[in-house]
Amino acid sequence: MNSSDLGNWMCWKRRINWLLMALLLTHLGYGQARPGQARPGQPRPGQLSVDSSSATAKSPTSLTGSVRATPTAPLGRVLTLDSVLAQINQNNPLLKPFGSRAAAARAYAEGARSWMAPMVGLGTFMAPYPLQMVMDERDRGYGMVSVEQDIPNPFKQRATQVYQQSKAAVEEAGRGVTLNRLRSDAKQLYFDWLVLEKRRRVLAENRRILQLMKKLADIRYPYQQGSLGNVYKAEGRLYELDNMVIMTDAEIDRKRIGLNTLMNRPTTEVFGIDTTYRPVEAVQPVPTTDELARHRSDILRMDRQILSMQAGIEAQKAQTRPDFRVRFDHMQPFAGTKSMMPTQFTLMGMISIPIVPWASRMYKAEIKGMQQDIEAMRYEREGMLNETQGMVAQMLTDLRAVQAQLDNYERRVIPTLRKSYDTQLIAYEQNKSELPVVIDAWETLNMTQMDYLTRLQDYYRMLVTYEKELEK
Repeated sequence: MNSSDLGNWMCWKRRINWLLMALLLTHLGYGQARPGQARPGQPRPGQLSVDSSSATAKSPTSLTGSVRATPTAPLGRVLTLDSVLAQINQNNPLLKPFGSRAAAARAYAEGARSWMAPMVGLGTFMAPYPLQMVMDERDRGYGMVSVEQDIPNPFKQRATQVYQQSKAAVEEAGRGVTLNRLRSDAKQLYFDWLVLEKRRRVLAENRRILQLMKKLADIRYPYQQGSLGNVYKAEGRLYELDNMVIMTDAEIDRKRIGLNTLMNRPTTEVFGIDTTYRPVEAVQPVPTTDELARHRSDILRMDRQILSMQAGIEAQKAQTRPDFRVRFDHMQPFAGTKSMMPTQFTLMGMISIPIVPWASRMYKAEIKGMQQDIEAMRYEREGMLNETQGMVAQMLTDLRAVQAQLDNYERRVIPTLRKSYDTQLIAYEQNKSELPVVIDAWETLNMTQMDYLTRLQDYYRMLVTYEKELEK
């Protein structure tokens, strides 16, 4: 190579380097600094920049912008988690039957104080059979009108009314059990959506990085400073990224449909979520069984079932009280007033004797059975509280462990891998490295970010289960 060829080659090399530098500055935007030279308002490469709605680390080379427009982008209003839970509490059809059943129990209780309908009868009294000779007009008998009324024992009625009213309290407590399950499902869908939104931001950043790599490879290839395989490799990674974006958008649509279903809204109704929301960390100590009993609706329902069965026992004990009956009969003689036969009446009061052995056997058996059921429910209640307390203690241990892992990802793992990627990118800009090495560094960073989001999703699911057990 003569001096003229050497000069031309050096001139072209400087032009290529200037093109690469201009492309890099255009991509980074506004003269963003390299590692070690952070400009004011930007984090240093060794620091983790955390979004208010995400714990994902951002490097000095992260860019502003978003993924290409997709049909899944929220176009409606933004719903906070509290508003979603409030709409579920108000509109979910699975919660409606409990109010109707409670109202039905109260209606039955109102009927417990009613009396039986009176009985009215019409017939004959001491009348001879047909075709018999009547010696005296007095022997023709009487026509009789009879009225009979049962008078229930008011103590029995009150006991039955209290028993029916206790069933309404059981139904109202059952609503809390279903509501807790629906709230847990809604929180899970909402938190999964939060993680998916963070993943979309990571994918948007990855798209910008891969586009930069492909542009650099396209510029270098005509000047024999890169291979065609590097261009295709960067292009293939972009196509793979498109598939991940499609999957993420589809998952977001599924979460939106699930939340709309829980809120009893049209499944196609579009809305967004509050991406700045961060769940409260579980830092409280293990609750006692008494604290669990005060907050858990299934324990409350069991307590009310026990009270209802105790009211049923009292209603059965009231069966030992007697009932009353009054009967009035009026007799009018068939012979008429000429026979000088007086009109007659009968007034009778009756009382039941429920304490006789053949009658008391039934309610005594009912009382004994209910007492055994109450004993079984108390044992079951104690077992549920002990099991729940143990589960909560295990969940708190797991949550603290996952919190430590996430903190390690945010403070050490992701920033270190981002430094490695930035270093390889700078070396590639200066013709000291190859594109496959840069792509490998990016893939390592990308996989770590995805692992972090997976662990974050697991953490949110554990937190939802923990809050479900405590009904927070």
